[in-house]
Amino acid sequence: MQYTIRGVPTAVDAALRQRARATGKSLNEAAIDALTESSGVAGSPMKRRDLGDIVGTWKNEKAVDDALADQDRVDADLWR
Repeated sequence: MQYTIRGVPTAVDAALRQRARATGKSLNEAAIDALTESSGVAGSPMKRRDLGDIVGTWKNEKAVDDALADQDRVDADLWR
């Protein structure tokens, strides 16, 4: 099967070309590998993490709150 894909974002193009160089494959082979993996057709599906195990575990600490508050202060000498 043949495809023509237009409008490939620059970042995607760069990542595919880097992947091709790193694996010693052609750009076409790297693109097919990426499509195969991301479509779920390849061997085992890519494991993804949803961070559900840490949701709601934030604990307020004065030192962190102070550091964040310092970032919100405007230095009048620098802001001209």
